[in-house]
This record gives sequence, structure tokens and C-alpha cells, in this order.
Amino acid sequence: MAELGRVTWPPGPIATDRLLLRPPAARDRPAFVDLYTSPDVGTFTGGARSREAVERALPAAPRGRPGHFVIDLDGAMVGTVQLERRDVDYEVRQAAGHVDLGYLLLPVAWGRGFATEACEAALVWFAGALPGEPVVLTTQTANEPSMRLAARLGFVEVERFEAYDAEQWFGRWTPPAATA
Repeated sequence: MAELGRVTWPPGPIATDRLLLRPPAARDRPAFVDLYTSPDVGTFTGGARSREAVERALPAAPRGRPGHFVIDLDGAMVGTVQLERRDVDYEVRQAAGHVDLGYLLLPVAWGRGFATEACEAALVWFAGALPGEPVVLTTQTANEPSMRLAARLGFVEVERFEAYDAEQWFGRWTPPAATA
């Protein structure tokens, strides 16, 4: 994994109208296990992992990295949002070397606008931390909610391609300051 860039981390909690974006804490471990083992969450991300494997691999206190936020609703983790610079040899060549937006939410949080709210807040933080740098996003075209989210966030389609036995959508977001 390449470095995100010169950013202060953690930036302090980022509050939205309903959510708090913050670094992970030990209390989040059960939610991380649920997130990574959910068949619904795994539908477009390569499938759910076994609870046993996740329990073994996940540290007692999940580690935070620059650009990785827990999405907190009323003191409980409901998902994650991350801005991660991909290595130049990343398997999805379109994202290689770029900062990539990713998000996962527990099914209980779906359909309530939390992904939009959290991703918007993360992108605002990112635009302030690394002004002018674009962000990319890749999702399966079959993942209709993710396609709608990309459009709401202002990502513009760059191309479609085949990977992981499915059609993928690749888009780019340019911070407003970079277009002025």
C-alpha cells in the first residue's frame, strides 16, 4: 500500500448531521467481524469471509491508517469509509497510483443515506488535506446502489472494463478547488 500523502492523522472526529467519522477503536471489533463476514456486504466485494478466518486475522484493536474512518452512528460503528492510495502495481490498473474511495456499511445501515453523508464528509476532508488531488472509484456496474452513490458524489465515468468476472465502472472525482 502506498502512502496517502502528507496528512495529519488522525484529523480528529469529523461530524456530519447524523454521523461521526473517526479512527477505529477496540470496541469496533465485533462490528468489523460482522461487516467482513456479511454475505450481503460481500455480494460485490468477492464474497463474505468466514467468521473463523476474520476472528483469527483481526487484531483485538483494529488499526487505523490515514484515510480510513469508522462510520459511527450514535456511538456504534455502522461501516467504514476509506481514501487509500493504491500501489502502482495494484491489480486494478486504472486505480494504480491514485487515491481510491471505498466504503462498506452493515446492512442495517443501508438505504438511509449514511454512505452518501459519510463519503461526502471524507471527500471534503480529503480536499482540504490534499488540495487539488482527484479521487477514483471502482464498482461493479451490477451494484446499482454504488453506481447511484458515485453519481450523487459527483464522480464522472472514465471507463468500463471487465475484472473479477464482472463489468466494472471506473470514475473520477475532482475537488472543486482544482476546477477553479
